[in-house]
Amino acid sequence: MTLVAVLISNSERPAITDAVLAEARRVLATEHQPRTLHGEVAAEILVPGAPASAPALTERLRAALGPEPIDLAVLPADAHRRKRLFLADMDSTMIEQECIDELADEVGLKAHVAAITERAMRGEIAFEPALRERVALLKDLPVGTIDGLIAERITLTPGGRTLVRTLKAHGAHTCLVSGGFTLFTGAVADKIGFDENHANRLTLAGDRLAGTVEEPIVGKEAKRATLIDLRTRLGLDPAETLAVGDGANDLAMIGEAGLGVAFRAKPAVAEAARVRIDHGDLTALLYLQGYGAAEFVD
Repeated sequence: MTLVAVLISNSERPAITDAVLAEARRVLATEHQPRTLHGEVAAEILVPGAPASAPALTERLRAALGPEPIDLAVLPADAHRRKRLFLADMDSTMIEQECIDELADEVGLKAHVAAITERAMRGEIAFEPALRERVALLKDLPVGTIDGLIAERITLTPGGRTLVRTLKAHGAHTCLVSGGFTLFTGAVADKIGFDENHANRLTLAGDRLAGTVEEPIVGKEAKRATLIDLRTRLGLDPAETLAVGDGANDLAMIGEAGLGVAFRAKPAVAEAARVRIDHGDLTALLYLQGYGAAEFVD
């Protein structure tokens, strides 16, 4: 069987030079020539080998290239490389903020809530009780505050729109699935172009937040279940699915996907995921599937 080694850097700091590719070929012991995906930003090299050897080859490349700002993955070069179902986390993945922390800033509790968020995303505390605790602190906050936050503070992660639009243009179904709130995911999904979105629902008392969230909470297992449900509904092979996230509540979804990616993730998540992206933007997920920049839909 043939594998493919993908090397990705950030477009603001291109690092896939001829010297890097020559070293990669040496380490991988392959006679195949590199295929350029985007200038010195991304390239791939075919490698003879079985899927079981991919993790070891990836680590061998990481060791050889050392401190270079390059993301590496060795993957099967098979018929399912381009995925037909994509699920993405929202906070700190498709957007650059944690929405609940921004809400907490409106009541002067951002540092306190952000500390809880960080522990939950690292997997140090259970997600569901941590969410209930943080939401309780938002009681009586005017719901209209959320529109202002979306307009003024929420920024999309670079490459996200291109990622989703390119996948959709090639027939993939896309879903934003978040442990955050529908009051944010609806707007974010529309901005980026997702086909659908799933998240928690904040309860309201008139025009203010009631300080509670509807049960059951969308957490780790709910994200995984959403992937399975969509995969079944669309009649897809597990290998045809892609998922990305950064926190502990994304691990089950990442593990269930045919290609699971930890994106600028917490240490435990990056360690557990089969593929991690630390340097590239979200278009890295396109390069992993063999898309060249010329195929991107902006």
